[in-house]
Amino acid sequence: MKRFIACIAIATLLAAAGCKQGDTPAPAAKAGTAQDSGGSLKGDFGPPQGKPIEAVLTSPPHVPPPTNRDYPAKVIVELDVIEKEMEISDGTTYTFWTFGGTVPGSFIRVRQGDTVVFHLRNMPDSKMPHNIDLHGVTGPGGGASSSFTAPGHVTRFTFKALNAGLFVYHCATAPVGMHIANGMYGLILVEPPEGMPPVDREYYVMQGDFYTTGKYREKGHQGFDMQKGVDENPTYVLFNGREGSLTGDNALTANTGENVRLYVGNGGPNLVSSFHVIGEIFDKVWFEGGTRYNENVQTTLIPSGGAAIMDFHVEVPGSYVLVDHSIFRAFNKGALAILKAEGKERPEIYSGKEVDAMYIGDYANASTKAVGEAAQAAQAGELTAEGQASAGEALFAGTCSTCHMANGQGLEGVFPPLAGSDWIAADPKRLPAVILHGLSGHVKVNGVDYDSVMPPMAQLTDDEVANISTYVLNSWGNPGGTITKAEAAAARKGPPIGAGGLTGH
Repeated sequence: MKRFIACIAIATLLAAAGCKQGDTPAPAAKAGTAQDSGGSLKGDFGPPQGKPIEAVLTSPPHVPPPTNRDYPAKVIVELDVIEKEMEISDGTTYTFWTFGGTVPGSFIRVRQGDTVVFHLRNMPDSKMPHNIDLHGVTGPGGGASSSFTAPGHVTRFTFKALNAGLFVYHCATAPVGMHIANGMYGLILVEPPEGMPPVDREYYVMQGDFYTTGKYREKGHQGFDMQKGVDENPTYVLFNGREGSLTGDNALTANTGENVRLYVGNGGPNLVSSFHVIGEIFDKVWFEGGTRYNENVQTTLIPSGGAAIMDFHVEVPGSYVLVDHSIFRAFNKGALAILKAEGKERPEIYSGKEVDAMYIGDYANASTKAVGEAAQAAQAGELTAEGQASAGEALFAGTCSTCHMANGQGLEGVFPPLAGSDWIAADPKRLPAVILHGLSGHVKVNGVDYDSVMPPMAQLTDDEVANISTYVLNSWGNPGGTITKAEAAAARKGPPIGAGGLTGH
């Protein structure tokens, strides 16, 4: 017993003394993952030095250049509140409330320890008062109580950026949810004293959920639906305030061999984002926009009112699809963007390019301008069959081409052809019913039997159904003609093919 007690005493003394010569030392803390930044207690580097600096503000998806300073400065930020009508989708407009005229608002970049003098101007033609709550501000309301600004007025307040990180800002005027849902949010980056690690490209992407009175992609001007907002049932979930804002001609770009950094925020007001880039793995993710990073991440959660910074290296060329991996939001509410990478193929890493249309459908096209033009023509009573077919062609790529192929030939033995189809020629007016209600069971097309399933596409609007139908009727040797929006609406209310007198044969 005495020997046992002695052993315990010796072990205790060794533990208290720490490692001795010959012991294996604990591994060194990895930079960026275990260092203690000290937070706001170590974020005050004294009074500003040098002349005041006018902040460079950029519109999304662009990011201001690094501050490249080793001292705290006085930084002047001037931000305008602009209420403006813009497209939320092709042929669909919405009145956004913005910081700087864009959704999200202008990107702000300062250095930890900077003294920021913030000027908020509310344009004279605004209908509402607004303010700003910056999550990077230490103080009650984040600046909101100091910046309540009536139309035609300007307010000013000052704060010291004590904490490094990527922070959301938003309007906090009642009703707060409505102001945010109308697009009043953005990001402010407070660089650590040493700056961010250098990369080849930086981009600004911000998710938001929108609540319109009309359904998804319903054409014309749409108002804000408060009840949908309260119910957390958005019509759209978007990157940078518009469906297709970062696709086609507006896609983000990079070259193989480059390091890309995304500054991603989530304005909400309600939904959490499951942010993912299809075909890439994040080498680093500064989760929640703070000073710690995780490595080798597939999908990262970004809370409403939160942000994250993510780096990845581009190895192979192709189209990389940015999505909210709550996946119906991507393909049925608009939360989808593209980064196009150019460079030499590297078959030892990946055998070939992916196909844009597989993921983004109609937004794989360089332009979906024809959809908006058709909507405008319809409102003016000037819509032609040619205009319908042009819009339908863009929509067909996303709705039908995966199964029926871009040339309408279908897939032999599996999906029937739409090209030169005797089934369509026999009754062209049943096309909208097939699109809206789907088709299951036996069908004979051009003498060949098919027994597959076409799912209903009831999420399409009546004008979209009419335009797709008209495109099919006027393509690939089909008989021609038009389907009107009214006929599509009637088909929506009517029975499916194979019921109530309609036949699938």
